[in-house]
Amino acid sequence: MALSPTNKTNSALSREIIELFDRLPNIKHGRLLERALGVLLRIASDEVDRLDLKILTYALEDLEKGFKIFYPYRHVRKITIFGSARIASDTSEYLLAVKFARRITDLGFMVLTGAGGGIMQAGNEGAGREHSFGLNIQLPFEQESNPFIVDDPKLIDFKYFFTRKLFFLRESDAIALFPGGFGTQDEAFETLTLCQTGKYGPAPLVLIDEPGGDYWQSWNKYICSQLLNRGLISPEDPSLYTITDDIEEACAAIRQFYRVYHSSRYVRGRFVMRLNVKLREDFIEELNQDFSDILVRGRIEPTPALPEEIGDETENLPRLIFDFNQRDLGRLYQMINRINQLEIPSPETEHPERK
Repeated sequence: MALSPTNKTNSALSREIIELFDRLPNIKHGRLLERALGVLLRIASDEVDRLDLKILTYALEDLEKGFKIFYPYRHVRKITIFGSARIASDTSEYLLAVKFARRITDLGFMVLTGAGGGIMQAGNEGAGREHSFGLNIQLPFEQESNPFIVDDPKLIDFKYFFTRKLFFLRESDAIALFPGGFGTQDEAFETLTLCQTGKYGPAPLVLIDEPGGDYWQSWNKYICSQLLNRGLISPEDPSLYTITDDIEEACAAIRQFYRVYHSSRYVRGRFVMRLNVKLREDFIEELNQDFSDILVRGRIEPTPALPEEIGDETENLPRLIFDFNQRDLGRLYQMINRINQLEIPSPETEHPERK
């Protein structure tokens, strides 16, 4: 008896699954794939609602699209631009966002927006298609892809806000926020929360007012009067962001952040900071004297790539390693700023937009 199309599909899928399990020991990152497949198998063997499986499936499809589209651009630093969808294209704030996006892409960066109108459209317009990504989500209102990113292969349609937000931050080396409503405030506070808890970054967060504007300055007064003065955030937490009404200053804050600092990760619980240049011994001693308060134990020490980093694309970069308390992120940002103020030979820092 001939198999139906559905049965043929299931049979082919079964063969692929069996072949995949056979190849897992030899596949790169096979252990992680085995864990992921194990999760799916455990879910399949449990009593799970159809809605739960739909959420899982749509989320995985969102992730698959994002991973595939961003992978070819993994070596270029990217800036996410957040701001209101309701700002008209003839306003000074819209034109400011166009100017910022154009300037930051002229410096070699790429731009991510939510693909909608207002500030998002301004970001794609200023960056141009070649340097733009659009992370779209379908809403009952306010969210059709803008004409500067529509039909572009770097436009991604997401089902869920949470997967979309994941890619905004996962792929971004800096965040630029323009004035906006609840959505922009949500993005600002979520980014700050993730910076403060070490789940995002370290990376620069720039809040941009129009010249003479007070949107973010007024926001900052609230932060200082209601959060800082009442001890609800640490005194160093405002170091997590920069407020400016000058485009050149905003771009300089982003470029400066990657002048000496390159990136970081944890290895066996220790914080490893990759650098574009090797630091002098006397300067490392200064860091130990001035930032000992962020250490759980020991000292800040230079190191080459650790065994776990061999084969990493940053393997040849010099590093610092230390036992960070994972609490004083504002102080860590201050330390990075101190490192970035070093006088170093210019050839090493011509392309902070590369990673």
